Amino acid sequence: MSGAAVQTEATIVGAEIAGGHDGTAEMVVSIQYENGVVGSVTLDADTGFSIMKACGAADLAALIGRPWREISKGL
Repeated sequence: MSGAAVQTEATIVGAEIAGGHDGTAEMVVSIQYENGVVGSVTLDADTGFSIMKACGAADLAALIGRPWREISKGL
């Protein structure tokens, strides 16, 4: 039998730094949900750094592939 593996939970598929509406840096996290839809969550810089620290992520790339549930517990 062939086919892609079924995704059983929302997973981070991207993360980047973007300029917020007030000029401050924000972290934008792209999440792929179980149904294949990709959405984004915007976090303020302090929250983004706190999440990275809690996950032991040295850079944004280290967040990719992690379950969103793991990250969202830090919010």
